[in-house]
Amino acid sequence: MHRKWTKASKLSIVAVAALAATPSFPTELQDLHLNFQPRTEDEAARIADVTAAPEDFSVPQRFEDLPAGEATVRLRADADAFSQPSGNLEFEQELDFKVGNGLFKKIWVSSPSSTLASDGLGPLYNARSCQRCHIKDGRGHTPNGPQDSAVSMFLRVSIPGGAGQSEIADYVATQPEPNYGGQMQDLALPGHPAEYRLDITYTDVPVELLDGETVTLRAPTYTAADLGYGPLHPQAMLSPRVAPQMIGLGLLEAIPVGDILAKADPEDGDGDGISGRPNIVWSTEFDAPMMGRFGYKAGMPTILEQSAGAFAGDIGISSPLFPAAHGDCTELQENCVNAPHGDGDDRVFEIDQQGMDLVAFYSRNLGVPERRDADDPQVLRGKQVFHQTGCALCHTPAYVTHRMEDRPEHSFQLIWPYTDLLLHDMGEGLADHRPEARATGREWRTPPLWGIGLTQQVSGHTQFLHDGRARSLLEAVLWHGGEAQAARDTVVSMPKLDRDALIRFLESL
Repeated sequence: MHRKWTKASKLSIVAVAALAATPSFPTELQDLHLNFQPRTEDEAARIADVTAAPEDFSVPQRFEDLPAGEATVRLRADADAFSQPSGNLEFEQELDFKVGNGLFKKIWVSSPSSTLASDGLGPLYNARSCQRCHIKDGRGHTPNGPQDSAVSMFLRVSIPGGAGQSEIADYVATQPEPNYGGQMQDLALPGHPAEYRLDITYTDVPVELLDGETVTLRAPTYTAADLGYGPLHPQAMLSPRVAPQMIGLGLLEAIPVGDILAKADPEDGDGDGISGRPNIVWSTEFDAPMMGRFGYKAGMPTILEQSAGAFAGDIGISSPLFPAAHGDCTELQENCVNAPHGDGDDRVFEIDQQGMDLVAFYSRNLGVPERRDADDPQVLRGKQVFHQTGCALCHTPAYVTHRMEDRPEHSFQLIWPYTDLLLHDMGEGLADHRPEARATGREWRTPPLWGIGLTQQVSGHTQFLHDGRARSLLEAVLWHGGEAQAARDTVVSMPKLDRDALIRFLESL
């Protein structure tokens, strides 16, 4: 059994790096997915210096205009700004990127089909390809009215109880909903009813700012309507999800776990009101506890596992990690389980390991565009407001990734993602009341902010947060509660010039 882990106070980056290099460091806090060279104390000290908070806000920090280090890509003025390969990929690697992109865009079809390499869809599904949800590798959106589909949005579902994970402290046991599994699929093949239709209603919530301006938030209510397989369990917990943007994932995966844990403070030992803690999840890929990094509640530890989970749940495609050919169908959905699937040929799985590796490679290497206007006076003032307001306590600006010989494109890069990858209580307003591993129903992982100012350009909208309820960056800020309540209240009460500068800074990322 792996040692349980708790933490009472923040540690220095140097101290955590030293711990992580020792054989006794808990398995769940090691970077099992990476082949890296441990840092020396001198390197850790230099990294701590280069990633320290700025003292002078009159000029940009060095290399701030290159948010992904050498992997940064040039800024494009069209919707393909998030669809470029990492800027430092070798020529030979670009072929793998393009093949992975082809699999990411592939339209899957039902079985049996003469197109053997592409059959296996469903029978219940949310989309026919990865690209249908992650449109242009950017953010999904809420339905635009009752006639629009929810193709880039769905509901996760679970009920309390289950076996849990005795190896992981504070793990909150849940299990799939008996009729509907782990997520709700709103599309189905002919002869199979879809599981539901997503229905959203909004209630206006006015927020008055210091200068008399009123911002109207929209508070959503979600209903799983037109249920196709009977009523939901009385204790069913539903949580909405909009597809997140895809850029910079390989660099987030390469941040040393020790650097992330240096920010963790579950008991708020320093009294700053911020109590971030890591989500520890069971990795199917490594058959061990690992720190979660991906997903809105950090429920997945690696990009490969996240991708394979999406193939299974969103499209109904089996892989070596998730071998069920019927995807998320439950045992009570007998017609779905017994329907023809795409695993009846030499492939064994509907997408094999080579295919999954290529999709993961593509997902790791979607490049982060260069910063805009980092030296603009209003942007610099907004950056100062960002730090003084306390936003940077969770949205950690900078890291240096592991040194890795087998992943040179992600190796030892100074990056600026603006996230701590930790869980934070965000208050009742954003709570979904659905736990995920160690994450409670009020906790969410701090989302990266790089590229957020290009959302309109790439995705054609400005919808933010896990369910797209915020229609602007200001609305997203005003939804913050819990540990972020003080920062949110400061934004409400600050002069308009400072508030505008803060938003201008975020738009520059």
